[in-house]
Amino acid sequence: MRTATVHLQPSLFDDPAQTGVTLGPLGPPAGPRREVLGAGAWVDVLPGWLRGADQLFEQLAAEVPWRAERREMYERTVEVPRLLASCREGDPPPHPALGAARAALSAHYARELGEPFRTLGLCYYRDGRDSVAWHGDRIGRGAREDTMVAIVSVGEPRALLLRPRGGGGPVLRHPLGHGDLLVMGGSCQRTWEHAVPKTARPVGPRISIQFRPLGVS
Repeated sequence: MRTATVHLQPSLFDDPAQTGVTLGPLGPPAGPRREVLGAGAWVDVLPGWLRGADQLFEQLAAEVPWRAERREMYERTVEVPRLLASCREGDPPPHPALGAARAALSAHYARELGEPFRTLGLCYYRDGRDSVAWHGDRIGRGAREDTMVAIVSVGEPRALLLRPRGGGGPVLRHPLGHGDLLVMGGSCQRTWEHAVPKTARPVGPRISIQFRPLGVS
């Protein structure tokens, strides 16, 4: 099994004098830019929202108790092509900045979401061989209700793709890394799919941090 590697080219946008991890504003005029997808789905994108992202990447990569999983697929057991970690409601996040991010997102989206973000999941994409296939977060309430999933990415950018559910429409591409924020909202989990494809290009490691309400996975 491949082990987690921690080699990262620092972002040109990170202040080398900054020793902490901080969040940018979510309100106007510097807040997320919304992209309406159709059928009630939308995404908000805010590049570089989390500052000091390279430092956070190094800490998470080294300190989080990452686990490798195997699952049944096509009548055989295969290795999940990424490392995973999670925090249930009430568990302390692996870094204080993630607790601050969850609180800030809950406050900003309170009117639209109607509830706070409660759970936290992490995926470690070690290199271009790690990926996640086309899917929507439709286990639980996401299969029948509008909801939100917020993703903060640290490490080297990887492309997150979005397409209408089942294909047959445009594929949207968002390179995410170095503290970028992307929020999928409305009907996005039911009517659209997202993926992080494999790539043969040399790419550095990335950690995706996902914030969800209860009952959405």
